[in-house]
Amino acid sequence: MPDSGVSRAQQERNEEHTVHVPPPTLPGAATVTAAARRAGLLVTLVLGGLTALPPLSMDMYLPALPAVTDSLHAPASTVQLTLTACLTGMALGQLVVGPMSDRWGRRKPLLLGMIVYVIATAICAFAPSAELLIGFRLLQGLAGAAGIVISRAVVRDLYDGDEMARFFSTLMLISGVAPVIAPVIGGQVLRFTDWRGIFAVLTVVGVLLTLVVWKWLHETLPESQRHTGGVGDALRTMRGLLADRVFTGYMVAGSLAFAALFAYVAASPFVVQEIYGASPQTFSLLFGINSIGLIAVGQINGKILVGRVSLDKALGFGLAVISLAAIALLLMTSGVFGDVGLLPVAAGLFVLMSAMGLAMPNTNTQALMRTRHAAGSASALLGTSSFLIGAIASPLVGIAGERTAVPMAVVQVVCALSAMACFLVLCRPWRNRPGLRDQPTRG
Repeated sequence: MPDSGVSRAQQERNEEHTVHVPPPTLPGAATVTAAARRAGLLVTLVLGGLTALPPLSMDMYLPALPAVTDSLHAPASTVQLTLTACLTGMALGQLVVGPMSDRWGRRKPLLLGMIVYVIATAICAFAPSAELLIGFRLLQGLAGAAGIVISRAVVRDLYDGDEMARFFSTLMLISGVAPVIAPVIGGQVLRFTDWRGIFAVLTVVGVLLTLVVWKWLHETLPESQRHTGGVGDALRTMRGLLADRVFTGYMVAGSLAFAALFAYVAASPFVVQEIYGASPQTFSLLFGINSIGLIAVGQINGKILVGRVSLDKALGFGLAVISLAAIALLLMTSGVFGDVGLLPVAAGLFVLMSAMGLAMPNTNTQALMRTRHAAGSASALLGTSSFLIGAIASPLVGIAGERTAVPMAVVQVVCALSAMACFLVLCRPWRNRPGLRDQPTRG
């Protein structure tokens, strides 16, 4: 092709900027990226712990909601706002922390976020009223967002291409376990203490993670690659990212797939227990099996498919399977096949959840491969988009009341097909785009 030389030159320039770090001013800083790479398993565990902390903060608290209602003498609807506040904080906090990490590096904003998280969580443990608890849950979510957004940015700093996809799949193994075990841990904590003890445990976890980050997570963004502008520059960077059609396509496709997962999480207790009459133990078993399926497929993606199958092909297959599973669930729950019972519906949910192991790591990888210059801002947009679209989709699953699972299936079908449409129309995976993945998309 006539422009192949230009594309190759662009790739070489990008490679030079990310691998050959210029001599820094601090002793030993010239090898920060190499040192972080050599850390290997330790870096994986640290980043996995950071991404798992927000789900732990959300889900460990779930078994304690009735106790909080009684303890603080507040209506259940008010106590529910403590969950909404934390989720909102996680979504909005990423928009703040992401650009901060592009300007000041990864370590300082991360350590600041972890310190604020520890303080906010400790105050939650002593909150005398629901209103104060809501306020500090919001702050807890804002600070906890640092772990989510900076973890993705660090992965982008250290890895590229197939290597990055493998790392995201490994990260999913660690962070994917958190939502499964968090309610179990919360329930066990409540056997020995009250709901305030859950926040005490989270405070201890936050302190330990902060110490681990301070001790072992090196800075991964050299000073030469940091942004020097203020808020205006950050907004222009985000506008430039959103103007990149392909980046936006991967971002929205991944967020819509995540919304289908959110719909499952929000509706599954009601669907499995109320409509199909399963016991809480059966529901917990099915939830755990589905989570294992997601993690297992994520590992197949990282260990087997990456390097053998293009990321776009794996992603397209994952979105297609999610769409087919959602359509099958809609047909089953709407009575097209008669009264099918729990087992076929559970099988459909298992297939849908498992296919997320192909969609989620590959959308993140493909989006971040285009944003070497602004990984923090890009990670913030990816995270915020997923949380906001998921938060919009979740309430819709109960719109028709408690006697039908059709709304859940409808939401999943709409999200899955929309994700596939965004992937095909905006990303155009059939086109070969050599050298364009890492081109800057500045505003």
